[in-house]
Amino acid sequence: MPVGTAGTVKGVHQRELKQDINPDIILGNTYHLYLRPGMEILEQAGGLHAFMGWDRNILTDSGGYQVYSLSDNRKITEEGVTFKSHIDGSKHFFSPERAMDIQRTIGADIIMAFDECTPYPCDYGYAEKSMHMTHRWLDRCIEHFNNTPSKYGYEQTLFPIVQGSTYTDLRKKSAEYIASVDSAGNAIGGLSVGEPAEEMYAMTEVVCDILPEDKPRYLMGVGTPINILENIALGVDMFDCVMPTRNARNGMLFTSEGTIYIKNKKWENDFSPIDAMGHTFVDEEYSKAYLRHLFAANEFLGKQIATIHNLGFYLWLARTARERILAGDFAEWKNGMVRQMSKRL
Repeated sequence: MPVGTAGTVKGVHQRELKQDINPDIILGNTYHLYLRPGMEILEQAGGLHAFMGWDRNILTDSGGYQVYSLSDNRKITEEGVTFKSHIDGSKHFFSPERAMDIQRTIGADIIMAFDECTPYPCDYGYAEKSMHMTHRWLDRCIEHFNNTPSKYGYEQTLFPIVQGSTYTDLRKKSAEYIASVDSAGNAIGGLSVGEPAEEMYAMTEVVCDILPEDKPRYLMGVGTPINILENIALGVDMFDCVMPTRNARNGMLFTSEGTIYIKNKKWENDFSPIDAMGHTFVDEEYSKAYLRHLFAANEFLGKQIATIHNLGFYLWLARTARERILAGDFAEWKNGMVRQMSKRL
């Protein structure tokens, strides 16, 4: 899922997003949309789909991760979280019930349960206490969600989130609790927060062994192309990450041959396509030399081309993984891709 934090996938027009990248779903950020433009404007617009001109699916996070990242400006209690806006310092409060109401108003097709994302490293006692509170918050989310109607004339779906830091026993307990809720899909949170990749994979494997196979498993905030392939191998179906867009704006491009830092002088007179395999239309139209020139000249188009390339590559990677799974040769293909993408060109 491309990340559309504030009602936009940065640097990409909605028309280009649909025609050139073609995702089935994008992610919106509850915390940012709640603060700006605010719920009143989104409700008047008829929800985020109408507001931003997006006629496909939207998933919203619950705001829990952003509140986690504001560790100096928030206070967590059993009732919910009080936090200060990063924009103007004003105080706000999110409870599980409030998080459901806000996401209903945004108009997300998939709504995430309100949870606490623990930091890494995290003390076992805190991780256990936090996990149990996340489960209690989930119960409140479900009750409130079930007692409020969907908005804007279409059904909205709630996904719970597995927590438990990097402790195997906590992850098992949390996955069992989340599986027992019997939601349409399930998420794995609290990873990709600074832990080594091996620990992420270990926790994902533990959780995927418990979460039902016939319902989508969503690993939140992950990751590099290699992270995505390795987690697909472990049983994950859905991902989101700011990496393809953020890294693109800084000149880092992911390709099937390896990673390119396009600002390097070595690309100055390289007139070959960005990715020789041609996974996106920009690979066919623009050379590495031209893209390097745009970055050197600080032209906005450079960031836009790089963003479209990276998003297109991520979508190609996920779709090809699906095709390879269905064809029965995913593992062999995945191992080859991981070797190639590990290279710095």
